[in-house]
Amino acid sequence: MNRTLRFTSGLAACGAIALVSACGSQCAQSTANAAPAASAAQNPYAALAKLPDWSGVWEPTFRAGTPGQAPPAPPRLTPPYAAQYAKYLQKNRTTPGLNFVSAVASCVPPGLPQSMLQPYPIEFLFTPGRVTILIETDHLIRRIYTDGSPPPPDPDPTYQGTSVGHWEGDTLVVETSAILPDTSPLQGINGHSDKFHVTERIRLAEPDLLEIKTTRTDPAVFIEPYTTTAYYRRHRDWRIMEYVCEQNNHDALDAHGNPAFSLSHKPEE
Repeated sequence: MNRTLRFTSGLAACGAIALVSACGSQCAQSTANAAPAASAAQNPYAALAKLPDWSGVWEPTFRAGTPGQAPPAPPRLTPPYAAQYAKYLQKNRTTPGLNFVSAVASCVPPGLPQSMLQPYPIEFLFTPGRVTILIETDHLIRRIYTDGSPPPPDPDPTYQGTSVGHWEGDTLVVETSAILPDTSPLQGINGHSDKFHVTERIRLAEPDLLEIKTTRTDPAVFIEPYTTTAYYRRHRDWRIMEYVCEQNNHDALDAHGNPAFSLSHKPEE
């Protein structure tokens, strides 16, 4: 290397050293701050460790003594739905067994929020930007997007609707809309408007007791928002089982929406 190049290279090196020296602790701090951000970008699963532990399988509990199991106040309904609900209650008083007004006996999902209130367990899966709920009944799956993106402007209605969520401390707050209008917003009622909206607040009430507060709003159905609370017990050694409603299904709905049971029913009938 000739003397000029050596001299120029030496100046450049000295300049770099001087720049680092002048930067001092500020540069070191910037580098330290950048490291966690880069790490989080490379491993988005690292943030999941900060979320509450909802592992295991959760069983709906209706046992006496469980917090919040007192019957909720009756819903305040608009006249058409009040008449439908009164008819359902009267049917329960006079006819033993299960009475439906929806098509669940024919293996049609009840829709949210009733799909979360079936007497079968549920399981939560946490992944970056999403909480997935596995519902054993009808082998249903719910996807709750927690990445901060808004719901699509005009989603197609579905049984589980379109759900977005965010964390408020250890509580997952879920907002769901675009639920099929012919589903059941409440046991004993079938159908609602396209304004039907469900808000769920999900948290641990105790280490092994999950609480879900569900608020339903729909000006066509409810005079005021209607909230119910459900509880689920944790089973760390359980597994979600396969549930195929059409397999060996003996139920059929009559003209009034009530299930009829037949041992001679064949899958093709």
